[in-house]
Amino acid sequence: MDKKSAKERIEQLKKTINHYRYSYHVLDKSEISDSALDTLKKELFDLELQFPELITPDSPTQRVGGKPLKAFKKVQHSKPMNSFNDAFSEQDIRDWLKRNENFLGKKLQEKKGEDSAADRSLSTADIFYCELKIDGLAIELVYENGIFVQGSTRGDGLTGEDITQNLKTVEAIPLNLLPPEEVAKNLKSLELNPKSYVLSPSHLVVRGEVFITRKEFERINKEQGEKSGKIFANPRNMAAGSIRQLDPKITASRKLDSYQYAIVSDVGQTYHEEEHLLLKAFGFKTNPHNESANNLKGVFRFREYWGEQRKKINYEIDGVVVILNDNNLFNRLGIVGKAPRGAIAYKFSPKEATTVVEDIKVQVGRTGTLTPVAILRPVEVGGVTIRHATLHNYDQIQRLGLKIGDTAIVSRAGDVIPQISKVLSELRTGKEKEFKMPSVCPIDGSKVIHEGALYRCSNPNCGARNREFFKHFVSRSAFDIRGLGPKILDRFLDEGMIADPSDIFELKEGDIAVLERFGEKSAGNLIREIETHKKISLSRFLYSLGILHVGQETANLLAKEFPISNPPAGRASFQFKMKGLIDEYQKLSIEGLQKVPDIGPRVAKSIYEWFHNSQNEKFMRNLEKVGVEIIGGKRHTTSDKLRGEMFVLTGSLGSMSREEAKEKIRALGGNVSETVSKNTSYVVAGSEPGSKFDKAKKLGVEILNEKEFLNLIK
Repeated sequence: MDKKSAKERIEQLKKTINHYRYSYHVLDKSEISDSALDTLKKELFDLELQFPELITPDSPTQRVGGKPLKAFKKVQHSKPMNSFNDAFSEQDIRDWLKRNENFLGKKLQEKKGEDSAADRSLSTADIFYCELKIDGLAIELVYENGIFVQGSTRGDGLTGEDITQNLKTVEAIPLNLLPPEEVAKNLKSLELNPKSYVLSPSHLVVRGEVFITRKEFERINKEQGEKSGKIFANPRNMAAGSIRQLDPKITASRKLDSYQYAIVSDVGQTYHEEEHLLLKAFGFKTNPHNESANNLKGVFRFREYWGEQRKKINYEIDGVVVILNDNNLFNRLGIVGKAPRGAIAYKFSPKEATTVVEDIKVQVGRTGTLTPVAILRPVEVGGVTIRHATLHNYDQIQRLGLKIGDTAIVSRAGDVIPQISKVLSELRTGKEKEFKMPSVCPIDGSKVIHEGALYRCSNPNCGARNREFFKHFVSRSAFDIRGLGPKILDRFLDEGMIADPSDIFELKEGDIAVLERFGEKSAGNLIREIETHKKISLSRFLYSLGILHVGQETANLLAKEFPISNPPAGRASFQFKMKGLIDEYQKLSIEGLQKVPDIGPRVAKSIYEWFHNSQNEKFMRNLEKVGVEIIGGKRHTTSDKLRGEMFVLTGSLGSMSREEAKEKIRALGGNVSETVSKNTSYVVAGSEPGSKFDKAKKLGVEILNEKEFLNLIK
């Protein structure tokens, strides 16, 4: 993106984010989800990181929260209460660490050995400290001579709201610090030396989070519903609404909880990890699940573990906070905008995210129904990278007001393909394009019929025929993609994930993992299976195209008679371009094709017409674009013993499979056909031969039993 485009996008993002943040933080109204807003903020942060000269004081990255409500007295924070920039992937975390190392001019050194939460030797403290990021309300607590005197919200980071009386109702917040002798005793039990710290600070400022448990959230909402009161959308909103009550009795009735996680005052701490231990020693409630990590591997493991286990704790978390443990390094790194460089919020994969709709394609399902599918700029939702979202039908596009090029919110719930839930029209540039459903079917060109909300191909056989072509394309005699059975193909077609077989090779793990009964492992296995079958022989490729009347043996004959070009000297096989195949086969005449043994006028005409069809040419070029490689070369022969002989096999052989018999014939220079004709040299008859046996007798073609055949190919 150039600077001009970046500036336009930044201005749109700032306006949009400020609108949603004001609605959420000041008015207590959620117009979009937190995760969707987070991805907008992340996009803005990344653009400003790329173009720092475009950062302005009014950017949402330069502020923390909304303005304090007028109903509460304002409180000035002694030090700014900063929020964190967000990360959503391991690469985001690696980039964050690299930026810090570049700023410091040195690589952060790891201890030898594995990271360990149990290692409390602060002389060799771990590099990182990891905390659960509770979805609650940030608070600051002030203690004078050991007594709680003031509590406030974060507000805009510099000025908050005085909520002291309400915070006094929270049992988890102590009204006074423990006596110094008890603090000393606690520090010893935590393996810290009491002499290193101020045990009875005259002025102590700490920070933490107020939140509400899931159980309490359900209880209060039930009570609110019974008396037709306000129903809260999530625990975070309930906690914020509860702590801002003018009547402390209402706050007390809602049984808020709180963890403290930072000490602003200097009481002798050197590491952030110490702050948690000191808070516990002073009598504060701290989160027992937080732990240190010696390296990024430990950070990733912590985040992955709590991503899986978060439903087992009784409060909401939306990620983890990763902090550089060394306070000296943390302070040296300073602030960028309103966020510290030395800490970052490593969010769990959101159930909603914002991205750009780059295109809308129409897929034809197995019943002939046309389904529009949004092609997205890749975005992570629910733990997988999403590139497609179903739009169901044209009516849905109109309801959303969606245009190609729009920024939209993509959501995913459970094992269903992602959907677009909202269009952020305020981010439009004027370059977006309207989408219209096609008037003719993209598969066979038949007229499209509009029935209610559905559009379908007027050819009743279109969908089923398309399905059969997919089955043929992936079959063992063609591309041999064994993980793609009929049921899976049906699901992909019905969900609009594939329009023609070339789309199979563009599928990603995220496209498949979102479907019911699929997981990341099975999706990964299928993608690897597809990837390993991109290379194919010319004969199998010709068979895969589904040309009318061209079976496996005819495809073998075509590949033998028209191999496109010869391999370079000293090489048994080679790869050629799809254009070369198209050009060479388009040069073939119907008469020339009939010179091939076993190809008559009807088959020759079918081959000729197929290669002169513009849609088929486009399909072949699409296959090349997605990485399909056709491997040609000399057919391996051991002798010319059967040169010029044409064989037809019927019935079952006891000594080998029919495929093995065909390979032996070809290795000796012979050819194999599926049909008996006057050009057939031999019919090999195994047990229970079919109609080919009778036709051979009628035409006077020589019939070999298995023993005679084995003697012939010795």
